[in-house]
Amino acid sequence: MDILAQVNEIDVEDPGELQEGFLVASIKNVGLEEATVNGVTLEPGEAKGYPFVGKGYRKITYDPNRSTLRIMQIL
Repeated sequence: MDILAQVNEIDVEDPGELQEGFLVASIKNVGLEEATVNGVTLEPGEAKGYPFVGKGYRKITYDPNRSTLRIMQIL
């Protein structure tokens, strides 16, 4: 059986984006400052999830704003 999905887990401190087509993702602010994910403020310790919805998501932008984001995504 072929592997169909790849899990990627990273910590980021620079602005970026989740690539278009990801299937599942979670983003947690593990730093000490407010971050921005998809235009919404993410407080320290707070997380956002993007569950499987049957098809891939459009890209999601993020900006750690002097904080650290821990990102898990399934492509």
